[in-house]
Amino acid sequence: MIFKGKQATPPSTGLLGGLRTGLRRTRENLLGGLARLITGKDKLDPQTLEEIEDLLLGADLGIEATTKLVTDLKQRLQTNSGASDAKTLLREELVALLRPVEQPLEIVGAGERPFVMLIVGVNGSGKTTTIGKIAHLLKRRKLSVALAAGDTFRAAAVEQLKAWGERNEIAVTAQDAGADSASVIYDALVSATARGTQVLIADTAGRLHTQSNLMEELKKVKRVLQKLDPLAPQEVMLVIDATSGQNVLNQVAQFHQAVGLTGITITKLDGTAKGGILFALAYRWPIPIRYIGIGERLEDLAPFEAEAFVDALIGSD
Repeated sequence: MIFKGKQATPPSTGLLGGLRTGLRRTRENLLGGLARLITGKDKLDPQTLEEIEDLLLGADLGIEATTKLVTDLKQRLQTNSGASDAKTLLREELVALLRPVEQPLEIVGAGERPFVMLIVGVNGSGKTTTIGKIAHLLKRRKLSVALAAGDTFRAAAVEQLKAWGERNEIAVTAQDAGADSASVIYDALVSATARGTQVLIADTAGRLHTQSNLMEELKKVKRVLQKLDPLAPQEVMLVIDATSGQNVLNQVAQFHQAVGLTGITITKLDGTAKGGILFALAYRWPIPIRYIGIGERLEDLAPFEAEAFVDALIGSD
């Protein structure tokens, strides 16, 4: 049985408005300059293209993604018959860059065995809050969910996850601070399997991507889970903080090497003027972006959609 992620939050008339509000700082940083430079134009001179490049870099798209976008835009403008203006062409290029990572989370095999989501990330990225919000989305889809408090380094993280469990009426497997993380998550999978729970979401301790000993612990968690279910974890999701800028590229590299990422969630996009980091990620690491966080409310975590994201940044008209 397969449950697709976009079912979690059906498109609504307020979705684009919510994105525009959440991405306001990036939108204001990028949109004003782009509107001045390209709206209504079907040809751009070299100086204007250079200014566009500076704007894209300022929004944290990164050198590689920016170079590709400007090069592709320049080529398309040279062959443009005048049917499309520069803004339309840029929008199409931005959407094309993000489209490959628009892959909603699919809950595969739910009901036959628990679908295990292992949530990883550095300290302060918003992992535990993201777990609570994803659990809420899955509950709305009528899926049974359990949580594992695998962040045993911080007592506060365990209590926070328990609070999310109470809020969503979800069972939480937890032990005292300092317990073995792999043991907690193993016990949670045993319990979820016995209860016929469809989805198990496991928290892990926040760690710097350079801490090799803690990365080894994540590998241990995977090995232990696979003793019960060779397919687990079916989703290894990295939660990253958009305000970290280009540093997230290094985070992705290290976590992917350690545990093999299958998805990414980007939080705190409402707190930065550099939301263009999604484009840098999509170019360097084409790992599916499952969700984006654009605020503190439950509804401010939404499945990622390329066109809606681009339109919230530069407008569709």
